[in-house]
Amino acid sequence: MSLQESLRAPSANPPRQARARAWCRVDLAGGTLDIWPLGLLHAGASTVNVAVDCAVTAGLGESYDDHYTVEQGGRQVREPEVAGLKRRRETALVGLVAEYFSLEPFRCEIQSGSPQGGGLGASSALTVALIRVAERWSGRTPRDDAAVMRLARDLEARLMHLPTGTQDHAAALHGGALELTYPPGDVLVRPLQEVDLLRLGDSLLLVYSGQSHFSAGNNWRVVRRRLDGEPEITRCFDALAETAQKMSASLRANDLPTVGKLMSQEWSFRRQLSEGISTRVIEELLGLAQAHGAWGGKACGAGGGGCIAVLCPPEVKASLRGIYSTAGYRVIEALPTPKPLAIWESDLDERSDERPAASKLSAG
Repeated sequence: MSLQESLRAPSANPPRQARARAWCRVDLAGGTLDIWPLGLLHAGASTVNVAVDCAVTAGLGESYDDHYTVEQGGRQVREPEVAGLKRRRETALVGLVAEYFSLEPFRCEIQSGSPQGGGLGASSALTVALIRVAERWSGRTPRDDAAVMRLARDLEARLMHLPTGTQDHAAALHGGALELTYPPGDVLVRPLQEVDLLRLGDSLLLVYSGQSHFSAGNNWRVVRRRLDGEPEITRCFDALAETAQKMSASLRANDLPTVGKLMSQEWSFRRQLSEGISTRVIEELLGLAQAHGAWGGKACGAGGGGCIAVLCPPEVKASLRGIYSTAGYRVIEALPTPKPLAIWESDLDERSDERPAASKLSAG
C-alpha cells in the first residue's frame, strides 16, 4: 500500500454519526481571479473575502435499510446505489463525494442558512463540509486544508463541467478575513488577523435580491472571454486585481469607509465583464443603500442575482435593514466570524446543526 493509500484508508472504528459545519462568505474584492489560470495572468492578483456565520452543515449516519438517503430542505431522496444520487441534480454532489470515498450506504442530512443561489458560496461550503464529514465518518486520516481545497474544486468542476475557483473553500475552512494569492504552482491563503471583525460586522448588511443565480455559468463566460484576450475584459481584470490589493490594505487598516468605497469600485468593474452580471433589482438595492448614506456595496459572488453586501455606518445599517424589510426583501442576519470549520460526532436524530464539541476538527 502506498503512503497516499494508507493516509486515505479507513480506520477500524469510525464514528456511527458525524457532522461538519462550514461557513458562507462575502467576497469583498478580486472574485473570479481565483479561477485558474486567471490569477496567473494579472500581476499581483488576489482575492479578499470574509467568512460569515451563515452556516452550512452536513451530517452522515448509518443507513437503516442499505439505501443512500439524503435529506435537505424538508425533502428526502433515497437511492439503492451511489449512481442514483449522481443522476439527480439535487444530490449529485453528495453522490460524487460518496463515490470518491467509496462510502457504504448512509443517511445524509444537509442544512443551509443561505438562500439557494445566494452568491454566498454555500454550495462550496457544502462541498468542504461533505469532504470533512466523509473523512471522519469513514475513519480516514484528514487531508490538510490545501488538499481539501483542491479536492473540492475538482469535484465541483466534475459536477458542473466548468472551471471553478477556490476562494469559497478557503473561507469555509478557515473562517475570518482572508486574502488569497496565486503564485505559480500554488494558492496561498493569508489570514488577515488585523481585521476587527466586530467593527466590520456592525457595518456589514446582507440582503437577498430574491433572484437566484448560477455562478459557474456566469464565471465561465467571463473566463472564456479573458482567455480569448478581449482587450476590454483584460482591462477590467487588471482593474479588479488592483482594487483587491487596495482592499487588503484598507481592510487590514480597519478603514471601513474606504473598504466600502472599494466594494463599489470593484462592482463598477465587475458589472462590465458580461451582460447579466448586474440586474435591475441589484442596482435598485445598491442605489437605496447609497441614497441613505452607505459607504458602498456590491453584489456577492458572480452576480446575476443572489445577495448584495453593503457597508455603512452602524446607525445607517439599522435604518437600511428596516427599509429593505419593508420593501419585501430578505435581510440575511449574518456576521463575520473567526471560527474555522468544525466537525463533531453527533446523533443525526438530534437535529442539531450547532454542537461542536471537544472532538471537533478545525481547519487551520
